[in-house]
Amino acid sequence: MTVAVIALAAAGCGKSSSDSAGGSDKAGSSSTGGSGTYSGKGIGLAYDIGGKGDQSFNDAAFSGFQKAESEFKIGGRDVEPNDNESDADKVQRLEQLAKAGYNPIIGVGFVYGPAVKEAAAKFPKTTFGIIDDATVKADNVADMVFHEEQASYLAGVAAAKTTKKNHVGFIGGVDIPLIHKFEAGFVQGVQSVNPKIKIEKQYLTQTPQEGGFSSPDKGESATNGQIDAGADVVYHAAGLSGLGVIKSAAAHKVWAIGVDSDQYQQSSLAKYKDWILGSALKNVGGAVYELTKSVVEGKPLSGEVRGDLKSGGVGFADSNPKYQAMKDVVAAVDKAKQDIIDGKVTVNTE
Repeated sequence: MTVAVIALAAAGCGKSSSDSAGGSDKAGSSSTGGSGTYSGKGIGLAYDIGGKGDQSFNDAAFSGFQKAESEFKIGGRDVEPNDNESDADKVQRLEQLAKAGYNPIIGVGFVYGPAVKEAAAKFPKTTFGIIDDATVKADNVADMVFHEEQASYLAGVAAAKTTKKNHVGFIGGVDIPLIHKFEAGFVQGVQSVNPKIKIEKQYLTQTPQEGGFSSPDKGESATNGQIDAGADVVYHAAGLSGLGVIKSAAAHKVWAIGVDSDQYQQSSLAKYKDWILGSALKNVGGAVYELTKSVVEGKPLSGEVRGDLKSGGVGFADSNPKYQAMKDVVAAVDKAKQDIIDGKVTVNTE
């Protein structure tokens, strides 16, 4: 199964990575692309909870950041979040990136919604992007959202076709509507194969501030519990906490299904990768790249930009040779993907 996803091989409060190669300390570095001339300083990228190195959501955004920097010969600054920070902290971070001349400026994650709305109003000539939030309505804002439930449906089909015990699990990082989409798609995918399969479901925390997306220990503990209960395939939508999910699954020699990035390919997970069945992909990197491209070319995207299976905005990674060898599983996932694209299957979002 070939996944149609783009191949993607410090300002203010918050920890900042240094300006990347090609960056400039002065706004005004230029690059010509398409029909426009770019005159900004580079890309400003503000990470979600968990930060860079989560091997999942934030790292997917960073891959797009790197690709855009390299291809368009522009600079960039990526900024880490602080623990327990406020919306005001996020606003300050985005505004200082804007004042420094970065364009576009992208908030990674729905938590940036209020901050992007406020900062974009103050800097109307700067293009802002927000990932996983479709509520910021402004001419200079691109709401980059995804049909996560479609990729999760494929994860559910893969889990149902792989389980030996007719017992699988789902672990969500935080009990919020966005993560409910992952659960809904997964459950529907599992039940499309066998409605009698038992599904464990657990959310690590009620709010992001409690660490649901940034606590591998919570993910590991929850997975231990689901495996003890009988699950032999566990799918997570938990950001950095998912590293604990994968660690636990590998220790117990049961399958884990990753999320957002192709977690089989992540270097820090190499010792666990034999037990990563696949990953429900969300092309966050592609969204970062495409928004940057639009700004460099002088035709900035705005409004809702939604990725689905048909566009390659979401998918299912099949990098593990063990998965590829399961011909009946691969065929079932491929068929489910085509059925969704053809409109034969509509995936639930809650």
